Amino acid sequence: MISAPFTRGFGRRFRCFSTSLKDLKAEAQANSSGSEGFIHPAAIVHRDAVLGQDVTIGPFCTIGPAVKLGKFCRLYPGSHVSGDTELGDNCILMSGAIVGEDIQGRTVIGHNNIIGHHCVLGVKCQDLKYKPGSECFLHIGSNNDIREYTSIHRSSMPDKTTIIGNDNLIMGSCHIAHDCKVGNNNILANNTLLAGHCVVEDFVRTAGSTEVHQFCQIGSFSFIGGGSVVSQDVPKYTMVSGERAQIRGLNLEGLKRRGFSDKEIRSLRVAYRRIFMPGDGNIQGIEERLTELENDEKLCRVAAVCSMIQSIKDSLAADRRGICKYRSWNQN
Repeated sequence: MISAPFTRGFGRRFRCFSTSLKDLKAEAQANSSGSEGFIHPAAIVHRDAVLGQDVTIGPFCTIGPAVKLGKFCRLYPGSHVSGDTELGDNCILMSGAIVGEDIQGRTVIGHNNIIGHHCVLGVKCQDLKYKPGSECFLHIGSNNDIREYTSIHRSSMPDKTTIIGNDNLIMGSCHIAHDCKVGNNNILANNTLLAGHCVVEDFVRTAGSTEVHQFCQIGSFSFIGGGSVVSQDVPKYTMVSGERAQIRGLNLEGLKRRGFSDKEIRSLRVAYRRIFMPGDGNIQGIEERLTELENDEKLCRVAAVCSMIQSIKDSLAADRRGICKYRSWNQN
């Protein structure tokens, strides 16, 4: 039985839902050009929910009282939005997607996001330190493609927020735990698992079944090989892999694809060798090698080199987990 505040949608006209992912953005664009939205008669929409222009809601969807849907959003059959949740314009929820939960706090999702089949976003975290009744938050930017069975949880404390940036591809069955911060233009391959409080910067690539320990930081333009277990920070521009991930070199292919110049790549290679491959005659520690590099006037004119040095120094701070292990030439 439907409670009094909820009403069933009244379809103004019959319209089929596409099942082809490649057509979704084209359909959203068609919506924004003036085609009418509709609410299926089998949908349950609370009378206090705020619906933008030409929103389309399929059968067996539920929309809670504190929900706000932007213009031209499309909810496919059996998707659900609840709690204090806001979706921006042109968002698409595939069948079975669940966004938000009726707990304290808020979930905010930007524009032009695709949320895949049976995703679960903006629900209570799995941190045992979470106190029931505490506010918790999730903010997701715009233009993200979040694929099927992915879960992204809210923060564990009122003064923290789980954050996903813009233009990310998060493939199927990924998990992003409480208080993580994911930047922009990242690709997380299937079954990438981020434990709580992880930071993923920009233009990061992970291969399948990557696992990242809590509080680790993954630097921009880095690459993590498939099946890796990352238990310490990954410096910018590097490539790591292994059951306990080790630094294997620079992410040269990724740097070329992102438009780094030949001069920048040559300089990074020189700096990398001096930091991680010092040779038999060099008995300095890594901190001393970093300081020596900072005093190299030629290399420090290259912004990418300075950025890599700072990334490593930050990871060596007392409140961080250090960097992934590496093998230098003077090791057997």
